[in-house]
Amino acid sequence: MLPRWPEQRLASAADHAACRELIRTGSRTFFAASLLLPPAVRGPAYALYGFCRLSDDAVDLSNGKAEALERLRARLDAAYAARPAAVPADRAFAEMVLCYGLPRALPEALLDGFAWDVEGRRYETIGELNAYAARVAGTVGAMMTVLMGECDYPVLARACDLGVAMQLTNIARDVGEDARAGRIYLPLEWMREEGIDPDIWLEDPKFSPELGRVIQRLLDYADELYLRAASGIARLPWRCRPAIRAACYLYAEIGRELERRGLDSVSRRTVVPASRKALLLACCAAGRSAQTHLVFAPLPETRFLVEAAATSSAYPLRDMAVRRRGFGEQAEWVIDLFAQLNEREAAGRIRL
Repeated sequence: MLPRWPEQRLASAADHAACRELIRTGSRTFFAASLLLPPAVRGPAYALYGFCRLSDDAVDLSNGKAEALERLRARLDAAYAARPAAVPADRAFAEMVLCYGLPRALPEALLDGFAWDVEGRRYETIGELNAYAARVAGTVGAMMTVLMGECDYPVLARACDLGVAMQLTNIARDVGEDARAGRIYLPLEWMREEGIDPDIWLEDPKFSPELGRVIQRLLDYADELYLRAASGIARLPWRCRPAIRAACYLYAEIGRELERRGLDSVSRRTVVPASRKALLLACCAAGRSAQTHLVFAPLPETRFLVEAAATSSAYPLRDMAVRRRGFGEQAEWVIDLFAQLNEREAAGRIRL
């Protein structure tokens, strides 16, 4: 079944262009990986990113966060009623929801994650942190998988694993940045096991070997989830695999770079060099996913997302015909892409 486009489109070409610009300026890594997606998925993915990004900003940058969250819920209501707010990302998102039958439970869970941030929640155990990561990132993995037309339960479970792994990597990278904003996302139980009192540490956040061991432990756990996710990538429509594999490798590489820098994410923010990103992207564009067995059940904290997404009636993208680039053409294209992005970055037009 193909996407069910409405007779009267909810979003204009300018709306979709605005969503593309949001990801281009907001996340260089995601933008580069997204260009490996087939056009049939790339546009809806930009609409999804646009809504998620503006939703996050609407809460994060607001003085009245609780009120901002309520406005977000009203915007979600309007999008699902096909009467989106007069915002390009909302119109594009509403059209995507209508066309792809995106289960509402998924974006609602995302807003729940934002609500947990507003509440200032801390997470005692890795299981509690998984529950948070499931909402703010596992949801995106599940929604992207629906857009690709893949609603098999095991594949959705692996997509949620990937989203959680990415969020845990973000947390490991941003320990100092979060602390200076008065927030701790590391499992408090792990900090105490290393002799770190979270409240005392937050008063004067500094890096230490003990904190490094907590960060390493979180990266190791994320790596287990990246490995689990690999078996799901191998079962996505083949034209979608390079982009998702790229996102997986690029985020995992943040952890490797953090390790190379001594695990200190308090004093400075870790950034993967552009040359390394270009190499990884070229490998992803030309490579193949290993055909491994899907043997893992969902994380307990993501099971509700998998069950919700499995009800979607998304169309089977895998059956659509398209010309496939050969190895040399793919690799050359991705390397040229990063050369252009580096030039724009040097000119100050792209945010890291």
